[in-house]
Amino acid sequence: MDDQFNFDTLAVRSGTLRSEFGEHSEALYLTSSFVFASAADAAERFKKSEDYYTYSRFTNPTVTMFQDRLAALEGGEACMATASGMSAILSVVMAALQAGDHLVSSQSLFGSTLGMFSQIFSKFGITTTFVDPTDLDAWKNAVRPETKMFFLETPSNPLTEIADIEAISKIAKAANAIFVVDNCFCSPALQQPLKLGADVVMHSATKFLDGQGRVLGGALVGSKQFIMEKVFPFVRSAGPTLSAFNAWVLLKGMETLSLRVDKQSSNALDIARWLEQHPAVNRVFYPGLESHPQYEIAKRQQKSGGAIVSFELKGDTPEAMRANAWRVIDSTKICSITGNLGDTRTTITHPATTTHARITPEARAAAGISEGLIRLAVGLENAGDIRADLARGLGA
Repeated sequence: MDDQFNFDTLAVRSGTLRSEFGEHSEALYLTSSFVFASAADAAERFKKSEDYYTYSRFTNPTVTMFQDRLAALEGGEACMATASGMSAILSVVMAALQAGDHLVSSQSLFGSTLGMFSQIFSKFGITTTFVDPTDLDAWKNAVRPETKMFFLETPSNPLTEIADIEAISKIAKAANAIFVVDNCFCSPALQQPLKLGADVVMHSATKFLDGQGRVLGGALVGSKQFIMEKVFPFVRSAGPTLSAFNAWVLLKGMETLSLRVDKQSSNALDIARWLEQHPAVNRVFYPGLESHPQYEIAKRQQKSGGAIVSFELKGDTPEAMRANAWRVIDSTKICSITGNLGDTRTTITHPATTTHARITPEARAAAGISEGLIRLAVGLENAGDIRADLARGLGA
């Protein structure tokens, strides 16, 4: 679709493919394979499988619409959809790196991402150095001759640390390394890493792109050369495929992305300000607060602070902090106790025992994830009702 259109128009209109029936809404193509006019036609299409629909493991019209729409929203040339956010990370690393290569990553990551980098990729001879995402010298000093990729999650999960994408991109380019940015917490409605120097944007479409906790999905956005020459061959053969149904649901979710994220961010700022004044709260982590260490960077590279608020409760011991956190979580009646985020419904979780439970205590400590930490993914409910829901446990 023409680049002249604004974000909200692209979210509704871009990527649409219409069949001969002229349907208004995107069609759902639930088919595993496609029929050819002749044996010669089949041979030609399989020879150029990236340009034709042959088999839904790697080409499907509904998935194409999702890919084209997300590429338009992120300002990228091409997109490759995957079955989940984790399969997107698997795909970009396996497509771009090989045994003997080195990866520099932020130490502030989703727990499963940490586990994949430290435990799974190491089996294939790909080593990882973890660094403080906010320390530019740490990124520089971690570079080796065999460094081939930088990986960054900003804002980070769950402490919402903000890394300077533009500054890190310069270090990555100097090292001739591919720079991948996980844009899950912001979505393209709030942040567009490609415009700040990233080479690839990774998504767990399960989160804000869907926005209602219905389906799993993942995606990678970047240059046409990288996506089609590197990532597409891996996905075609390995098969971490996004289903056509999930792609259709995600297309519908993206139509309201901007509306949802703007309201969720407004609610989150309201709640973060209230939490910051609460006597039971030790510290609030939210990029929209002036007290946030990277507030100025967030203002520069994000449209708003986003919908994720993490806060640490007071306590004399780790055990007491955990008890306080669990009491707040268990006292809620509106908030959903779940590890997912990005939904229209507010979700709440205790990262140390859920999303980051499988990493070592040392790794949790290095990432700043204490027993008193709670992650709140703010939804579309009334902000006052969410405050009252939290106040019940905080008051206790």
